[in-house]
Amino acid sequence: MNERLAQYREKITLYWNRFSGKQKILFFSTLFIIILIIVVLTMQLSKTEYEVAFKDLDSTDSAGVMTFLDSAGIPYRLSPDGQSISVPSTDAARIKVNIGSQGIVQGGSIGFKVFDESSSMIGTTDSEFNVKYNNAINGEVEQLMRRMQGIKDAKVLVNLPKETVFASQADQEQASASVVLSFDPGFRPSQDNIDGYFNLVKTAVPNLPVENITIANNEVELMPTAKGGQAGVSSQVEENFALQKKFEEEVKKNVKQFLSTLTGPDKVDVLVFSKLNFDKENRQENIVAPVDAENMKGIEISSQIISKTYSGQANTDGGVAGTGSEDVAGYPAGTDSGTSTSEESSETRNFEVSRITKDIIASPYSVKDLTINVAVEPPNGATTLDDTTNDAIEDILVNIVRASLADSGTDYTDADLLKKVSVYSQQFGGGAAEDAAGGLATWMIWAIGAVALLLGAGGGYLFYRSRKQPVEEEEEDIPLQVPTEFPSINMESVTNESQVRKQLESLAKKKPDEFVNLLRTWLADEQR
Repeated sequence: MNERLAQYREKITLYWNRFSGKQKILFFSTLFIIILIIVVLTMQLSKTEYEVAFKDLDSTDSAGVMTFLDSAGIPYRLSPDGQSISVPSTDAARIKVNIGSQGIVQGGSIGFKVFDESSSMIGTTDSEFNVKYNNAINGEVEQLMRRMQGIKDAKVLVNLPKETVFASQADQEQASASVVLSFDPGFRPSQDNIDGYFNLVKTAVPNLPVENITIANNEVELMPTAKGGQAGVSSQVEENFALQKKFEEEVKKNVKQFLSTLTGPDKVDVLVFSKLNFDKENRQENIVAPVDAENMKGIEISSQIISKTYSGQANTDGGVAGTGSEDVAGYPAGTDSGTSTSEESSETRNFEVSRITKDIIASPYSVKDLTINVAVEPPNGATTLDDTTNDAIEDILVNIVRASLADSGTDYTDADLLKKVSVYSQQFGGGAAEDAAGGLATWMIWAIGAVALLLGAGGGYLFYRSRKQPVEEEEEDIPLQVPTEFPSINMESVTNESQVRKQLESLAKKKPDEFVNLLRTWLADEQR
Protein backbone atom coordinates (compact mmCIF):
# COMPACT_ATOMS: atom_id res chain seq x y z
CA MET A 1 0.00 0.00 0.00
CA ASN A 2 2.81 2.36 0.87
CA GLU A 3 4.63 1.47 -2.33
CA ARG A 4 1.52 2.27 -4.36
CA LEU A 5 1.13 5.63 -2.62
CA ALA A 6 4.77 6.35 -3.22
CA GLN A 7 4.29 5.54 -6.91
CA TYR A 8 1.30 7.87 -7.11
CA ARG A 9 3.23 10.60 -5.31
CA GLU A 10 6.18 10.12 -7.65
CA LYS A 11 3.95 10.30 -10.71
CA ILE A 12 2.26 13.43 -9.40
CA THR A 13 5.64 14.97 -8.66
CA LEU A 14 6.92 14.16 -12.13
CA TYR A 15 3.73 15.53 -13.69
CA TRP A 16 3.94 18.70 -11.59
CA ASN A 17 7.60 19.25 -12.45
CA ARG A 18 6.72 19.23 -16.14
CA PHE A 19 5.01 22.64 -15.71
CA SER A 20 6.96 25.86 -15.82
CA GLY A 21 6.94 28.47 -13.07
CA LYS A 22 4.43 30.69 -14.90
CA GLN A 23 2.05 27.77 -15.37
CA LYS A 24 2.22 26.92 -11.67
CA ILE A 25 1.48 30.54 -10.71
CA LEU A 26 -1.47 30.61 -13.14
CA PHE A 27 -2.80 27.38 -11.67
CA PHE A 28 -2.72 28.63 -8.07
CA SER A 29 -4.22 31.97 -9.09
CA THR A 30 -7.12 30.26 -10.86
CA LEU A 31 -7.71 27.97 -7.90
CA PHE A 32 -7.73 30.92 -5.50
CA ILE A 33 -10.22 32.87 -7.65
CA ILE A 34 -12.55 29.86 -7.89
CA ILE A 35 -12.50 29.36 -4.11
CA LEU A 36 -13.14 33.07 -3.55
CA ILE A 37 -16.12 33.06 -5.96
CA ILE A 38 -17.59 30.01 -4.20
CA VAL A 39 -17.25 31.66 -0.78
CA VAL A 40 -18.83 34.96 -1.97
CA LEU A 41 -21.73 33.17 -3.64
CA THR A 42 -22.33 31.06 -0.55
CA MET A 43 -22.41 34.15 1.66
CA GLN A 44 -24.73 36.03 -0.70
CA LEU A 45 -27.15 33.13 -1.06
CA SER A 46 -27.25 32.41 2.64
CA LYS A 47 -27.56 36.08 3.67
CA THR A 48 -31.00 37.32 4.79
CA GLU A 49 -32.25 40.28 2.75
CA TYR A 50 -34.21 42.91 4.68
CA GLU A 51 -36.93 45.19 3.37
CA VAL A 52 -38.26 48.37 4.97
CA ALA A 53 -41.76 47.44 6.07
CA PHE A 54 -42.58 50.36 8.40
CA LYS A 55 -41.31 53.92 8.13
CA ASP A 56 -42.06 57.33 9.64
CA LEU A 57 -42.99 55.73 12.95
CA ASP A 58 -43.08 57.52 16.25
CA SER A 59 -41.70 56.03 19.45
CA THR A 60 -45.04 54.47 20.50
CA ASP A 61 -45.62 52.71 17.18
CA SER A 62 -41.97 51.55 16.98
CA ALA A 63 -42.23 50.02 20.45
CA GLY A 64 -45.46 48.23 19.54
CA VAL A 65 -44.04 46.79 16.32
CA MET A 66 -40.83 45.65 18.04
CA THR A 67 -42.83 43.94 20.81
CA PHE A 68 -44.88 42.05 18.22
CA LEU A 69 -41.81 40.96 16.24
CA ASP A 70 -39.96 39.83 19.38
CA SER A 71 -42.93 37.77 20.54
CA ALA A 72 -43.22 36.15 17.09
CA GLY A 73 -39.47 35.43 16.86
CA ILE A 74 -39.06 37.43 13.67
CA PRO A 75 -35.68 39.12 13.09
CA TYR A 76 -35.73 42.83 12.30
CA ARG A 77 -33.50 45.87 11.97
CA LEU A 78 -34.20 49.24 13.52
CA SER A 79 -32.93 52.36 11.76
CA PRO A 80 -30.61 54.70 13.70
CA ASP A 81 -33.35 57.33 14.07
CA GLY A 82 -35.86 54.76 15.32
CA GLN A 83 -38.48 55.65 12.71
CA SER A 84 -38.04 52.73 10.27
CA ILE A 85 -38.11 48.96 10.84
CA SER A 86 -36.89 46.44 8.26
CA VAL A 87 -37.94 42.78 8.20
CA PRO A 88 -36.91 39.83 5.99
CA SER A 89 -38.13 40.49 2.46
CA THR A 90 -39.57 36.98 2.12
CA ASP A 91 -41.98 37.58 5.03
CA ALA A 92 -42.52 41.34 4.62
CA ALA A 93 -46.03 41.10 3.11
CA ARG A 94 -47.28 38.67 5.77
CA ILE A 95 -45.84 40.77 8.60
CA LYS A 96 -47.49 43.93 7.26
CA VAL A 97 -50.88 42.19 7.11
CA ASN A 98 -50.56 40.78 10.63
CA ILE A 99 -49.53 44.08 12.20
CA GLY A 100 -52.12 46.03 10.21
CA SER A 101 -54.93 43.69 11.26
CA GLN A 102 -54.08 44.18 14.94
CA GLY A 103 -53.98 47.97 14.62
CA ILE A 104 -50.56 48.34 16.20
CA VAL A 105 -49.49 51.24 13.98
CA GLN A 106 -51.69 54.21 14.88
CA GLY A 107 -49.41 57.03 13.80
CA GLY A 108 -49.03 58.17 17.39
CA SER A 109 -52.77 58.71 17.77
CA ILE A 110 -55.55 56.77 19.43
CA GLY A 111 -59.05 56.30 18.11
CA PHE A 112 -62.35 54.99 19.40
CA LYS A 113 -60.67 51.62 19.84
CA VAL A 114 -59.36 52.89 23.16
CA PHE A 115 -62.80 52.30 24.67
CA ASP A 116 -62.61 48.60 23.79
CA GLU A 117 -59.12 48.17 25.19
CA SER A 118 -59.64 50.02 28.47
CA SER A 119 -63.17 48.99 29.32
CA SER A 120 -63.76 48.47 33.02
CA MET A 121 -66.41 46.62 34.96
CA ILE A 122 -66.77 49.50 37.36
CA GLY A 123 -66.99 52.18 34.68
CA THR A 124 -65.45 55.60 34.28
CA THR A 125 -66.29 59.01 35.56
CA ASP A 126 -67.72 61.71 33.31
CA SER A 127 -64.47 63.66 33.29
CA GLU A 128 -62.42 60.61 32.35
CA PHE A 129 -64.89 59.69 29.63
CA ASN A 130 -64.80 63.22 28.18
CA VAL A 131 -61.00 63.18 28.04
CA LYS A 132 -60.93 59.81 26.32
CA TYR A 133 -63.66 60.84 23.90
CA ASN A 134 -61.81 64.05 22.98
CA ASN A 135 -58.54 62.16 22.44
CA ALA A 136 -60.35 59.58 20.34
CA ILE A 137 -61.84 62.32 18.14
CA ASN A 138 -58.39 63.83 17.67
CA GLY A 139 -56.88 60.46 16.79
CA GLU A 140 -59.59 59.53 14.31
CA VAL A 141 -59.27 62.85 12.49
CA GLU A 142 -55.47 62.49 12.40
CA GLN A 143 -55.73 59.02 10.87
CA LEU A 144 -58.16 60.28 8.25
CA MET A 145 -55.92 63.23 7.37
CA ARG A 146 -52.88 60.95 6.91
CA ARG A 147 -54.76 58.99 4.30
CA MET A 148 -55.21 62.09 2.15
CA GLN A 149 -52.93 62.59 -0.84
CA GLY A 150 -49.61 64.30 -0.12
CA ILE A 151 -49.97 64.45 3.69
CA LYS A 152 -47.00 62.99 5.56
CA ASP A 153 -48.09 63.74 9.13
CA ALA A 154 -50.96 65.50 10.88
CA LYS A 155 -51.62 66.83 14.37
CA VAL A 156 -55.22 67.67 15.31
CA LEU A 157 -56.65 69.42 18.37
CA VAL A 158 -60.44 69.56 18.66
CA ASN A 159 -62.17 71.64 21.30
CA LEU A 160 -65.64 70.31 22.09
CA PRO A 161 -68.03 72.66 23.94
CA LYS A 162 -69.83 71.64 27.07
CA GLU A 163 -73.40 70.62 26.40
CA THR A 164 -76.18 72.15 28.45
CA VAL A 165 -79.86 71.29 28.59
CA PHE A 166 -80.94 74.88 29.28
CA ALA A 167 -79.81 76.30 25.92
CA SER A 168 -81.43 75.69 22.58
CA GLN A 169 -79.60 74.14 19.67
CA ALA A 170 -78.94 77.55 18.12
CA ASP A 171 -77.63 79.06 21.37
CA GLN A 172 -75.18 76.28 22.20
CA GLU A 173 -71.48 76.88 21.73
CA GLN A 174 -69.81 75.57 18.58
CA ALA A 175 -66.77 73.32 18.37
CA SER A 176 -63.41 74.43 17.00
CA ALA A 177 -60.44 72.60 15.53
CA SER A 178 -56.78 73.36 14.90
CA VAL A 179 -54.80 71.21 12.45
CA VAL A 180 -51.10 71.26 11.57
CA LEU A 181 -50.07 69.30 8.45
CA SER A 182 -46.72 68.14 7.11
CA PHE A 183 -46.64 67.43 3.37
CA ASP A 184 -44.48 65.08 1.36
CA PRO A 185 -41.38 66.68 -0.19
CA GLY A 186 -42.30 68.49 -3.38
CA PHE A 187 -46.07 68.32 -2.81
CA ARG A 188 -48.08 71.54 -3.14
CA PRO A 189 -51.80 71.21 -2.33
CA SER A 190 -54.27 72.66 -4.79
CA GLN A 191 -57.37 74.56 -3.74
CA ASP A 192 -59.45 71.42 -4.26
CA ASN A 193 -57.16 69.54 -1.85
CA ILE A 194 -57.44 72.34 0.73
CA ASP A 195 -61.25 72.36 0.49
CA GLY A 196 -61.18 68.60 0.96
CA TYR A 197 -59.17 68.96 4.18
CA PHE A 198 -61.67 71.45 5.60
CA ASN A 199 -64.69 69.35 4.61
CA LEU A 200 -63.15 66.24 6.17
CA VAL A 201 -62.65 67.96 9.53
CA LYS A 202 -66.07 69.61 9.34
CA THR A 203 -67.94 66.35 8.79
CA ALA A 204 -65.88 64.36 11.31
CA VAL A 205 -66.64 66.65 14.26
CA PRO A 206 -70.26 67.47 15.20
CA ASN A 207 -71.41 71.09 15.29
CA LEU A 208 -68.19 72.37 13.71
CA PRO A 209 -68.54 75.11 11.05
CA VAL A 210 -65.80 75.81 8.53
CA GLU A 211 -65.19 79.25 10.08
CA ASN A 212 -63.97 77.58 13.29
CA ILE A 213 -61.39 75.37 11.53
CA THR A 214 -57.76 76.46 11.25
CA ILE A 215 -55.40 74.40 9.08
CA ALA A 216 -51.75 75.33 8.62
CA ASN A 217 -48.49 73.77 7.58
CA ASN A 218 -44.96 74.70 8.53
CA GLU A 219 -45.10 77.72 6.19
CA VAL A 220 -48.50 79.44 5.96
CA GLU A 221 -52.14 79.04 6.93
CA LEU A 222 -54.34 77.32 4.40
CA MET A 223 -57.56 79.08 3.42
CA PRO A 224 -60.68 77.40 1.99
CA THR A 225 -62.63 78.82 -0.91
CA ALA A 226 -65.45 79.90 1.43
CA LYS A 227 -63.00 82.14 3.31
CA GLY A 228 -61.40 83.62 0.21
CA GLY A 229 -58.78 81.09 -0.76
CA GLN A 230 -56.56 82.60 -3.42
CA ALA A 231 -56.10 79.33 -5.24
CA GLY A 232 -59.82 79.17 -5.99
CA VAL A 233 -59.84 82.74 -7.25
CA SER A 234 -56.79 82.22 -9.46
CA SER A 235 -58.19 79.02 -10.94
CA GLN A 236 -61.47 80.80 -11.71
CA VAL A 237 -59.60 83.67 -13.38
CA GLU A 238 -57.61 81.23 -15.50
CA GLU A 239 -60.80 79.44 -16.53
CA ASN A 240 -62.49 82.73 -17.49
CA PHE A 241 -59.44 83.82 -19.48
CA ALA A 242 -59.38 80.49 -21.33
CA LEU A 243 -63.08 80.82 -22.20
CA GLN A 244 -62.52 84.35 -23.50
CA LYS A 245 -59.63 83.24 -25.69
CA LYS A 246 -61.66 80.31 -26.96
CA PHE A 247 -64.54 82.63 -27.90
CA GLU A 248 -62.18 84.97 -29.75
CA GLU A 249 -60.56 82.10 -31.62
CA GLU A 250 -63.97 80.76 -32.63
CA VAL A 251 -65.10 84.16 -33.96
CA LYS A 252 -61.80 84.60 -35.79
CA LYS A 253 -62.04 81.17 -37.42
CA ASN A 254 -65.63 81.70 -38.57
CA VAL A 255 -64.97 85.19 -39.98
CA LYS A 256 -61.82 84.09 -41.78
CA GLN A 257 -63.49 81.00 -43.20
CA PHE A 258 -66.46 82.98 -44.55
CA LEU A 259 -64.44 85.86 -45.99
CA SER A 260 -62.05 83.46 -47.70
CA THR A 261 -64.90 82.48 -50.02
CA LEU A 262 -65.09 86.11 -51.19
CA THR A 263 -61.43 87.08 -51.39
CA GLY A 264 -59.71 83.72 -51.85
CA PRO A 265 -57.68 81.58 -49.45
CA ASP A 266 -54.74 83.04 -47.52
CA LYS A 267 -55.80 86.59 -48.34
CA VAL A 268 -57.58 87.46 -45.10
CA ASP A 269 -56.27 88.05 -41.60
CA VAL A 270 -58.58 88.66 -38.64
CA LEU A 271 -57.93 90.22 -35.22
CA VAL A 272 -60.66 89.90 -32.55
CA PHE A 273 -60.93 91.53 -29.13
CA SER A 274 -63.79 90.75 -26.76
CA LYS A 275 -64.98 91.34 -23.23
CA LEU A 276 -67.19 88.75 -21.60
CA ASN A 277 -69.42 89.08 -18.56
CA PHE A 278 -68.79 86.23 -16.12
CA ASP A 279 -71.27 87.41 -13.47
CA LYS A 280 -73.83 84.79 -12.48
CA GLU A 281 -77.07 86.36 -11.19
CA ASN A 282 -79.81 84.68 -9.13
CA ARG A 283 -83.03 86.68 -8.61
CA GLN A 284 -86.71 86.11 -7.87
CA GLU A 285 -89.45 88.23 -9.49
CA ASN A 286 -93.04 88.47 -8.18
CA ILE A 287 -95.04 90.23 -10.92
CA VAL A 288 -98.72 91.27 -10.74
CA ALA A 289 -100.09 92.19 -14.18
CA PRO A 290 -103.66 92.89 -15.46
CA VAL A 291 -105.17 90.54 -17.99
CA ASP A 292 -106.56 93.42 -20.07
CA ALA A 293 -103.52 95.63 -20.41
CA GLU A 294 -105.37 98.33 -22.39
CA ASN A 295 -108.12 98.89 -19.82
CA MET A 296 -105.92 97.82 -16.90
CA LYS A 297 -108.51 95.23 -15.81
CA GLY A 298 -108.31 91.65 -14.77
CA ILE A 299 -110.72 88.74 -15.08
CA GLU A 300 -114.08 89.27 -13.32
CA ILE A 301 -114.55 86.32 -11.03
CA SER A 302 -117.63 87.48 -8.98
CA SER A 303 -120.27 90.22 -9.14
CA GLN A 304 -122.99 91.27 -6.65
CA ILE A 305 -125.64 93.99 -7.33
CA ILE A 306 -128.16 95.00 -4.61
CA SER A 307 -131.03 97.47 -5.41
CA LYS A 308 -133.79 98.61 -2.94
CA THR A 309 -136.82 100.89 -3.70
CA TYR A 310 -139.45 102.15 -1.14
CA SER A 311 -142.67 104.31 -1.55
CA GLY A 312 -145.57 105.22 0.88
CA GLN A 313 -147.40 107.81 2.96
CA ALA A 314 -145.27 110.10 4.99
CA ASN A 315 -146.09 112.23 8.08
CA THR A 316 -144.30 115.42 8.74
CA ASP A 317 -143.66 116.52 12.29
CA GLY A 318 -145.41 119.81 13.16
CA GLY A 319 -147.05 121.83 15.90
CA VAL A 320 -146.02 122.33 19.47
CA ALA A 321 -144.76 119.34 21.30
CA GLY A 322 -147.19 117.89 23.89
CA THR A 323 -150.02 120.45 23.49
CA GLY A 324 -152.84 118.27 22.15
CA SER A 325 -155.38 116.39 24.19
CA GLU A 326 -154.13 113.05 22.87
CA ASP A 327 -150.51 114.01 22.42
CA VAL A 328 -147.67 112.66 24.41
CA ALA A 329 -145.89 115.26 26.40
CA GLY A 330 -142.54 116.14 24.93
CA TYR A 331 -143.25 114.83 21.40
CA PRO A 332 -144.42 116.99 18.49
CA ALA A 333 -147.79 116.40 17.05
CA GLY A 334 -148.02 114.65 13.63
CA THR A 335 -149.60 116.00 10.50
CA ASP A 336 -150.20 114.23 7.14
CA SER A 337 -148.04 115.68 4.32
CA GLY A 338 -148.58 113.15 1.42
CA THR A 339 -146.49 110.22 -0.13
CA SER A 340 -142.65 109.56 -0.06
CA THR A 341 -140.21 107.27 -2.07
CA SER A 342 -136.61 106.06 -1.50
CA GLU A 343 -134.07 103.99 -3.51
CA GLU A 344 -130.83 102.15 -2.44
CA SER A 345 -128.43 100.27 -4.71
CA SER A 346 -124.92 98.70 -4.22
CA GLU A 347 -122.62 96.81 -6.61
CA THR A 348 -119.61 94.63 -5.77
CA ARG A 349 -117.24 93.18 -8.45
CA ASN A 350 -114.13 91.00 -7.79
CA PHE A 351 -111.37 90.87 -10.42
CA GLU A 352 -108.36 88.52 -10.57
CA VAL A 353 -105.02 89.70 -11.97
CA SER A 354 -102.00 87.68 -13.17
CA ARG A 355 -99.53 86.90 -10.43
CA ILE A 356 -96.22 85.72 -11.93
CA THR A 357 -93.35 84.38 -9.83
CA LYS A 358 -90.02 83.92 -11.63
CA ASP A 359 -86.85 82.37 -10.22
CA ILE A 360 -84.23 83.54 -12.68
CA ILE A 361 -80.64 82.30 -12.81
CA ALA A 362 -78.84 84.52 -15.29
CA SER A 363 -76.29 82.50 -17.22
CA PRO A 364 -72.73 83.91 -17.21
CA TYR A 365 -70.42 84.20 -20.22
CA SER A 366 -72.43 86.88 -22.01
CA VAL A 367 -70.60 89.13 -24.47
CA LYS A 368 -70.27 92.70 -23.23
CA ASP A 369 -68.11 94.07 -26.01
CA LEU A 370 -66.67 92.82 -29.31
CA THR A 371 -64.31 94.38 -31.84
CA ILE A 372 -63.32 92.80 -35.17
CA ASN A 373 -60.45 94.05 -37.36
CA VAL A 374 -59.94 92.51 -40.79
CA ALA A 375 -56.99 92.90 -43.17
CA VAL A 376 -57.75 91.90 -46.78
CA GLU A 377 -55.27 91.61 -49.61
CA PRO A 378 -56.55 93.45 -52.70
CA PRO A 379 -56.75 91.67 -56.06
CA ASN A 380 -53.73 91.46 -58.35
CA GLY A 381 -52.97 94.80 -59.95
CA ALA A 382 -54.88 96.80 -57.30
CA THR A 383 -53.63 98.58 -54.22
CA THR A 384 -56.94 98.86 -52.35
CA LEU A 385 -60.28 97.11 -52.23
CA ASP A 386 -63.15 98.48 -54.23
CA ASP A 387 -65.97 100.18 -52.33
CA THR A 388 -68.49 97.42 -53.05
CA THR A 389 -66.33 94.70 -51.53
CA ASN A 390 -65.34 96.89 -48.59
CA ASP A 391 -68.99 97.73 -47.80
CA ALA A 392 -70.03 94.11 -48.11
CA ILE A 393 -67.34 92.99 -45.64
CA GLU A 394 -68.30 95.74 -43.20
CA ASP A 395 -71.98 94.72 -43.36
CA ILE A 396 -71.03 91.12 -42.59
CA LEU A 397 -68.91 92.14 -39.61
CA VAL A 398 -71.60 94.49 -38.27
CA ASN A 399 -74.17 91.68 -38.37
CA ILE A 400 -71.78 89.37 -36.47
CA VAL A 401 -71.16 92.01 -33.79
CA ARG A 402 -74.89 92.81 -33.50
CA ALA A 403 -75.77 89.15 -32.97
CA SER A 404 -72.99 88.69 -30.41
CA LEU A 405 -74.02 91.76 -28.38
CA ALA A 406 -77.73 90.94 -28.36
CA ASP A 407 -77.60 89.84 -24.69
CA SER A 408 -75.24 92.55 -23.48
CA GLY A 409 -78.08 94.70 -22.08
CA THR A 410 -77.08 97.75 -24.16
CA ASP A 411 -78.80 98.98 -27.31
CA TYR A 412 -76.31 99.85 -30.04
CA THR A 413 -77.13 101.88 -33.12
CA ASP A 414 -75.75 101.09 -36.55
CA ALA A 415 -73.23 103.90 -36.14
CA ASP A 416 -72.03 102.43 -32.84
CA LEU A 417 -71.69 98.97 -34.36
CA LEU A 418 -69.82 100.37 -37.34
CA LYS A 419 -67.22 101.78 -34.96
CA LYS A 420 -66.53 98.29 -33.65
CA VAL A 421 -65.43 96.90 -37.05
CA SER A 422 -62.66 97.96 -39.38
CA VAL A 423 -61.56 96.77 -42.82
CA TYR A 424 -58.32 97.82 -44.48
CA SER A 425 -56.21 96.71 -47.42
CA GLN A 426 -52.83 95.12 -46.90
CA GLN A 427 -50.31 93.47 -49.22
CA PHE A 428 -49.18 90.24 -47.61
CA GLY A 429 -45.57 89.03 -47.85
CA GLY A 430 -46.35 86.04 -50.04
CA GLY A 431 -48.04 88.16 -52.72
CA ALA A 432 -45.14 90.62 -52.95
CA ALA A 433 -42.67 87.80 -53.44
CA GLU A 434 -44.84 86.27 -56.16
CA ASP A 435 -45.14 89.63 -57.92
CA ALA A 436 -41.38 90.12 -57.82
CA ALA A 437 -40.82 86.67 -59.29
CA GLY A 438 -43.52 87.19 -61.88
CA GLY A 439 -41.90 90.44 -63.07
CA LEU A 440 -38.89 88.53 -64.54
CA ALA A 441 -39.09 87.07 -67.99
CA THR A 442 -38.74 83.33 -68.50
CA TRP A 443 -35.53 83.60 -70.52
CA MET A 444 -33.96 85.70 -67.77
CA ILE A 445 -34.72 83.01 -65.21
CA TRP A 446 -33.12 80.33 -67.42
CA ALA A 447 -30.07 82.52 -68.03
CA ILE A 448 -29.58 83.10 -64.32
CA GLY A 449 -29.82 79.34 -63.70
CA ALA A 450 -27.23 78.56 -66.42
CA VAL A 451 -24.78 81.12 -65.08
CA ALA A 452 -25.15 79.72 -61.57
CA LEU A 453 -24.52 76.20 -62.91
CA LEU A 454 -21.34 77.27 -64.76
CA LEU A 455 -20.04 79.07 -61.71
CA GLY A 456 -20.65 75.99 -59.59
CA ALA A 457 -18.85 73.72 -62.10
CA GLY A 458 -15.85 76.09 -62.30
CA GLY A 459 -15.58 76.29 -58.54
CA GLY A 460 -15.70 72.49 -58.27
CA TYR A 461 -12.93 72.07 -60.85
CA LEU A 462 -10.66 74.57 -59.09
CA PHE A 463 -11.25 72.81 -55.80
CA TYR A 464 -10.40 69.45 -57.39
CA ARG A 465 -7.14 70.83 -58.86
CA SER A 466 -6.12 72.36 -55.54
CA ARG A 467 -6.58 68.98 -53.85
CA LYS A 468 -4.80 67.00 -56.59
CA GLN A 469 -1.60 69.10 -56.82
CA PRO A 470 -0.34 68.36 -53.27
CA VAL A 471 -0.88 64.63 -53.90
CA GLU A 472 1.33 64.73 -57.03
CA GLU A 473 4.08 66.58 -55.16
CA GLU A 474 4.02 63.94 -52.45
CA GLU A 475 4.35 61.17 -55.06
CA GLU A 476 7.41 62.88 -56.56
CA ASP A 477 9.14 62.99 -53.18
CA ILE A 478 8.77 59.22 -52.62
CA PRO A 479 12.29 57.60 -52.87
CA LEU A 480 12.90 54.77 -55.28
CA GLN A 481 12.59 51.30 -53.86
CA VAL A 482 15.86 49.56 -53.14
CA PRO A 483 16.18 46.28 -55.04
CA THR A 484 15.59 43.29 -52.87
CA GLU A 485 18.61 41.17 -52.18
CA PHE A 486 17.75 37.54 -52.66
CA PRO A 487 19.51 34.80 -50.74
CA SER A 488 22.18 33.04 -52.68
CA ILE A 489 22.91 29.35 -52.67
CA ASN A 490 26.49 28.28 -53.13
CA MET A 491 26.14 25.43 -55.58
CA GLU A 492 29.86 24.56 -55.42
CA SER A 493 29.85 24.00 -51.68
CA VAL A 494 26.84 21.74 -51.92
CA THR A 495 27.85 18.31 -53.18
CA ASN A 496 24.76 16.37 -52.50
CA GLU A 497 21.95 16.93 -54.98
CA SER A 498 19.34 15.97 -52.42
CA GLN A 499 20.48 18.72 -50.09
CA VAL A 500 20.16 21.31 -52.86
CA ARG A 501 16.71 20.11 -53.61
CA LYS A 502 15.66 20.30 -49.96
CA GLN A 503 16.98 23.84 -49.65
CA LEU A 504 15.10 24.91 -52.78
CA GLU A 505 11.88 23.30 -51.54
CA SER A 506 12.27 24.97 -48.18
CA LEU A 507 12.82 28.35 -49.83
CA ALA A 508 9.81 27.83 -52.10
CA LYS A 509 7.55 27.04 -49.12
CA LYS A 510 8.73 29.76 -46.79
CA LYS A 511 9.41 32.57 -49.25
CA PRO A 512 7.71 31.86 -52.58
CA ASP A 513 8.26 35.40 -53.93
CA GLU A 514 12.00 35.25 -53.34
CA PHE A 515 12.13 31.79 -54.85
CA VAL A 516 10.52 33.08 -58.06
CA ASN A 517 12.93 36.02 -58.24
CA LEU A 518 15.84 33.64 -57.71
CA LEU A 519 14.76 31.48 -60.64
CA ARG A 520 14.43 34.56 -62.82
CA THR A 521 17.97 35.61 -61.86
CA TRP A 522 19.36 32.18 -62.76
CA LEU A 523 17.62 32.22 -66.12
CA ALA A 524 18.98 35.69 -66.89
CA ASP A 525 22.53 34.58 -66.03
CA GLU A 526 22.27 31.52 -68.26
CA GLN A 527 21.05 33.62 -71.20
CA ARG A 528 24.10 35.84 -70.89
